Amino acid sequence: IDAAGSQVKQECTQYAGQSQSGFITTQGGNLLCSKIIHLIHNPNVKSQVSKVLNECELRLYRSVAFPAIGTGQAGQSPAKVADDMLDAIVEFASKRTVQHLQKIKIIIFQTNMLRDFYESMKKREGSGSSTTTESWMSIFKSFLSWGKKQPTEKKKPVVLEKKVDLATFQICGESQKDVDATESWIKDLILKEQFENSISDDLIENFDERQIDTLADLQRRKHVTIHLENKLSPPCITISGISRDVCFVSVEVQKMIQKVKDTEEERSKAELVYNLVEWRYPGSNDSFVAFDKLTNMHLEDAKIAKKRHLTVKINRKNYRVDLITLQANDEQGKTINIQRVPKNEGKL
Repeated sequence: IDAAGSQVKQECTQYAGQSQSGFITTQGGNLLCSKIIHLIHNPNVKSQVSKVLNECELRLYRSVAFPAIGTGQAGQSPAKVADDMLDAIVEFASKRTVQHLQKIKIIIFQTNMLRDFYESMKKREGSGSSTTTESWMSIFKSFLSWGKKQPTEKKKPVVLEKKVDLATFQICGESQKDVDATESWIKDLILKEQFENSISDDLIENFDERQIDTLADLQRRKHVTIHLENKLSPPCITISGISRDVCFVSVEVQKMIQKVKDTEEERSKAELVYNLVEWRYPGSNDSFVAFDKLTNMHLEDAKIAKKRHLTVKINRKNYRVDLITLQANDEQGKTINIQRVPKNEGKL
């Protein structure tokens, strides 16, 4: 509450007596989130987590982060809390009606609790539970955030989970021959609509969480299955499903690869420019601070192109830079001087 700020405290005071579902919702305040759901104390952790997940789905939220509920002042057993929270998440994720909430995180700051949550997940994997639950557990491993950065591991093949709704045909006919012929005809129709396409590119290895999320979204919206194999050389994305959707997704994947390529090329160029010239803005104690490398490149490109002005960000504020006078003005009219310092006079 203290970190969220005074506005959130005021909202809590205002809504405290209006809770009908065991929680109240406020703005995110100073925290890096849009909303905060405040739970009224209840020893039933599973019920509380379920309520929050259903509320998030109802409000069309795409992600939610939980602390280890009840392990603080409530003094509940971390092992029991881990079981209750994961039970609630498994039940929620298995619903066919879930469409909007895509990411669930459990933030654990106390390192001694990591083992409890890890064992809770392992227990589910080895309990002989249904295939659906096991597939969801493979997703939860990536959802859990342990409160500290994990060691970098060798990349493994990524399989994007997809729920498939089966269609059942019941065929009736005058003879077994007619039934067999109809079954064969239906299978041929299905096969004619099926298509598979593989895209190989070294840049696929640079796909981060944003690109993986985009692939997952494409798979949800289209009648396709996407398999990302990043242990191959070069890495490969295989798309299979209905032909028209495979073609659409293939084009989107090519766009993603091109965007990664453009980003890599821009970074390389920015690094090269930074080795030749450094643009700086005023810092503290009469010192000057170097712009980030991309802004540095944009300023140098603008100067080479003989542009008079360029808008850049300095300390999260927009400044309009005069590339001739090397002065920058913010939206309130404040003026500062910037510097252009060549690092190799012979090459500039």
